[in-house]
Amino acid sequence: MQRPHFKFWPSRLPKALTPPATSLWDNLAVSARRYPDKPAIVFFGRRLNYRDLMRQAERLAAQLHALGVRRGDRVILCMQNCPQLIVAHFAILRANAVVVPVNPMNRAEELKHYITDPDAKVAITTGDLAPELVKASDSLAAADRLQHLIITQFTDAFDAQVDGDNALPPAWRDWLLTRHPLPTLAGGRVLAWTDALDMATEPPPLEVGPDDLAVLPYTSGTTGLPKGCMHMHSSLMHNAVASSAWGNATAENVTLLVVPMFHITGMVSVMHASIYTGATLVMMPRWDRDLAGRLISTWKVTSWTNIPTMVIDLLASPQFASYDLSSLVHIGGGGAAMPQAVAQRLWEQFGLRYIEGYGLTETAAPSHSNPPDHPKQQCLGIPFLSTDARVIDPETLMEMPVGEQGEIIISGPEVFNGYWKRPEATAAAFIEFDGRRFFRSGDLGRVDQDGYFFLTDRLKRMINASGFKVWPAEVEALMFRHPAIQEACIISARDSYRGETVKAVVVLRPSHKGQVSEADIVSWCRENMAVYKVPRIVEFADALPKSGSGKVMWRSLQEEQNALTG
Repeated sequence: MQRPHFKFWPSRLPKALTPPATSLWDNLAVSARRYPDKPAIVFFGRRLNYRDLMRQAERLAAQLHALGVRRGDRVILCMQNCPQLIVAHFAILRANAVVVPVNPMNRAEELKHYITDPDAKVAITTGDLAPELVKASDSLAAADRLQHLIITQFTDAFDAQVDGDNALPPAWRDWLLTRHPLPTLAGGRVLAWTDALDMATEPPPLEVGPDDLAVLPYTSGTTGLPKGCMHMHSSLMHNAVASSAWGNATAENVTLLVVPMFHITGMVSVMHASIYTGATLVMMPRWDRDLAGRLISTWKVTSWTNIPTMVIDLLASPQFASYDLSSLVHIGGGGAAMPQAVAQRLWEQFGLRYIEGYGLTETAAPSHSNPPDHPKQQCLGIPFLSTDARVIDPETLMEMPVGEQGEIIISGPEVFNGYWKRPEATAAAFIEFDGRRFFRSGDLGRVDQDGYFFLTDRLKRMINASGFKVWPAEVEALMFRHPAIQEACIISARDSYRGETVKAVVVLRPSHKGQVSEADIVSWCRENMAVYKVPRIVEFADALPKSGSGKVMWRSLQEEQNALTG
């Protein structure tokens, strides 16, 4: 049956595509042969061309092989956006190994899981983050620890005096320019980035292909610790090629890369799509509105994938009138809905339609996107290239009529193979529908008469803070380690800027009542978890509401909070 959204399908595109039957590494190798002298990356004025990007990745791949990394081994990659992240990502793939991307905001207590669960023995990070990884590894049993840690400094990729001293936001100077001493790793070896790249030997033969595990990004859920999503080269390859085609990309694209590459969107829809296309990535290590404005103006950026709060922030800059955004031809993103008024301003002032999309870690970023020529605002879009999606009753698994709410399910080549070492969770995540395997997103939505999907609610318990997903069960598990906390329940509170923010309802142990303040709890959380997970609001209670079976009734606390804020 012809799906209704095909009426709005870009006429230049097929409904499905056949991606290259090669590894992700081959995308870099091909672009380096085609465009050897073309800038692949621009970082604070320093250009790294495709030839040198590939050479650095090959040298690091040879080093990884010398350290004992073999086909299928998992290697942790934990850093903010910088050229070394792309070099390391492709080096791991070239060494026939698997990238384990880790959020650089994680603290030691969280990082232990990313070492032990994927059985990682090698990690690559930056000097500012290395102490947390060392602390995590050193606290583990000897058999579980990291054996090798490769550490780079931001200044390995640029020279502030030569490449643009004035371009650095003042608040970043110490962070970016400090060269941190190499720490000591218990039972292991620490290697400086420059030494790691000083390899004369060739990397091992390339053995991996489409059906091999390429990346193991972690996602949390309603219970327990984060789970690794097994993505083959083929699933990421599909969405890299599809994202390039959907955005009408060419090798002349200049893309602003500010969404984090540890996250599936930055990794696949921006980094891999751009490397496949042979585009230039103008890279920011993290968000700064005025730096973004200057970079778009200076480098004539044509494409920018973001989260809506970034656009809102840039438009609010007192310096905004001095920036030239006329080069932009494609702007879009996801993680949160773009406010109608902001989307309207982009259209009226710049002729830009904000293209919203939707996807999960399990779907290698987009499973849905708005057609560039026919977008609907505050809408997930239509099923992506080669993709089928439906809305079903989560109980009966029957398809819902147009306009009726149900669970969004997704089938396509971008869908992951399953959760690492979690066969039961994998089995629960998939259903057979219409003779095919569909992934259950856990998100509730509806489809309109044109076949466009809209998000209406969550089946999963999750907080969306400025596009960062916060899973209450994970935050609660970390908070229970505080000696003063007897019980804790995490809920969302409305926030005018972040959309939602994290609130903790806490029951203190009798021995600590009156001894610990709300601010003390927040301060402890900042020391023990990524900053976006930290509760912005802490409320003490004498008890938490519980069901007859003793389960905390988080939903009733959430409803009370919703009533407070209207």
